[in-house]
Amino acid sequence: TGAMGAAEPLRSVLWVKRQRCAVSLDPARALLRWWRSPGPGAGAPGADACSVPVSEIITVEETDIHGRHYGRGKWQKMEKPFAFTVHCVKRARRHRWRWAQVTFCCAEEPLCHLWLQTLRELLEKLTSRPKHLLVFINPFGGKGQGKRIYERKVAPLFTLASITTEIIVTERANQAKESLYEINIDKYDGIVCVGGDGMFSEVLHGLIGRTQRNAGVDQNQPRAALVPSPLRIGIIPAGSTDCVCFSTVGTNDAETSALHIIVGDSLPMDVSSVHHNSTLLRYSVSLLGYGFYGDVIKDSEKKRWMGLIRYDFSGLKTFLSHHCYEGTVSFLPARHTVGSPRDRKPCRAGCFVCRQSKQQLEEEQKRSLYGLENTEEVEEWKVVCGKFLAINATNMSCACPRSPQGLSPAAHLGDGSSDLILIRKCSRFNFLRFLVRHTNQYDQFDFAFVEVYRVRKFQFVSKHVEDEDSDLKERGKTRFGQICSDHPPCCCSVSNSSWNCDGEVLSSSAIEVRVHCQLVRLFARGIEENPKEESQS
Repeated sequence: TGAMGAAEPLRSVLWVKRQRCAVSLDPARALLRWWRSPGPGAGAPGADACSVPVSEIITVEETDIHGRHYGRGKWQKMEKPFAFTVHCVKRARRHRWRWAQVTFCCAEEPLCHLWLQTLRELLEKLTSRPKHLLVFINPFGGKGQGKRIYERKVAPLFTLASITTEIIVTERANQAKESLYEINIDKYDGIVCVGGDGMFSEVLHGLIGRTQRNAGVDQNQPRAALVPSPLRIGIIPAGSTDCVCFSTVGTNDAETSALHIIVGDSLPMDVSSVHHNSTLLRYSVSLLGYGFYGDVIKDSEKKRWMGLIRYDFSGLKTFLSHHCYEGTVSFLPARHTVGSPRDRKPCRAGCFVCRQSKQQLEEEQKRSLYGLENTEEVEEWKVVCGKFLAINATNMSCACPRSPQGLSPAAHLGDGSSDLILIRKCSRFNFLRFLVRHTNQYDQFDFAFVEVYRVRKFQFVSKHVEDEDSDLKERGKTRFGQICSDHPPCCCSVSNSSWNCDGEVLSSSAIEVRVHCQLVRLFARGIEENPKEESQS
């Protein structure tokens, strides 16, 4: 046994599952390791060595093992064996995390207490971990299992980690959003929502809105610089798709999400503001879809009595209708980002693209202080006109169990940009080929009728929008000064579609969208690299 100073490693011979093991704790590397050591000395770690970072230890507790049967040998000679149990995170398949327990035993009480004290001191230094959380539970979302999922899978883990909670079970739509405007949120370390993407959107809007109100920022001003919230949001998936959770953690598993919250993970995420004239319509973090996806969500809203199958029914109906829509898309390319939509480099934990893109965007914003911003925008704005089956803007991959790669596999969570995907009018068969690409490994943008751009801002004006938003349309014409001569006027089967904004229908077809870089933070790490599983998939 070695004594331990401020940064000196601790090494002892302990027993794990009836096996004699060497156990080491290195404070400098914040790593706990143990390996089988049948001989008298600790020996060197072999290939079977186990390890867990201190940051992924949930808690450590003293364990009473009296009366347990540990077989023959040294255990029979121990009059009073002492033990401590380490509760930690264990990796499982497909990005899932599991709660694991490892019990270490020894014959000396001082040694047991030394390990307990040392581990607890290291855990106390992890200041990013939440201690008091506000939890919103949607009992109606998805299959109506939100309350049951929280009580059975999440609450016991929060109790184990000594996290106190205040729980609000919502009874109506927008209750979570309204509550965040009214209650004192300064006493919490984070907000947790139990439900689907709709519940997360409620919490997101409430938290962003409350933060802007406190900072005196007008959310209705499209060019306003929004203030990031200091609180993180945790998502316990209990919805029908759980797209946000799947795209930020890699799975829609409640235990995995609870463990990410407990260890205090933090993941910055972009948010897009959607305006009509000078009115904020909504914030978006995943999908803004016009045409196909807008028609699907609008039609499914009329069929809520069908349950979750309504999405499949409305999707098939919309596909067979094959409506196209004419309009003009104007966008500002994201020159600051170091990635591109087709580089096949997905956003992963510790993403280099997000980190570098944010730095370059901050440098651009510093230069704009000298009055160059308006000039640069006029020079860089691009305009695309024509008939479209769908117009999609994604701030993330929008992956889900049905589409593991998502609508834009290389979209990044925090690079200050959105992937704008334009699907021009094509045959029904070709559009089906495009949709099928979302479920396999092929490049879904490798079609002549598909265009994809990485953008910071964009606007859309429908050809039939004169009576709805003539002011925005005229502003678009004069501002950019470009004529879409290669796309002559046409008549589509239907004049206007609707925008699908993270599963909600927007009332206006003419919108102005701006991406706010890393406006919110989640209790998440990003999808971790797993080369073995990546190759298998």
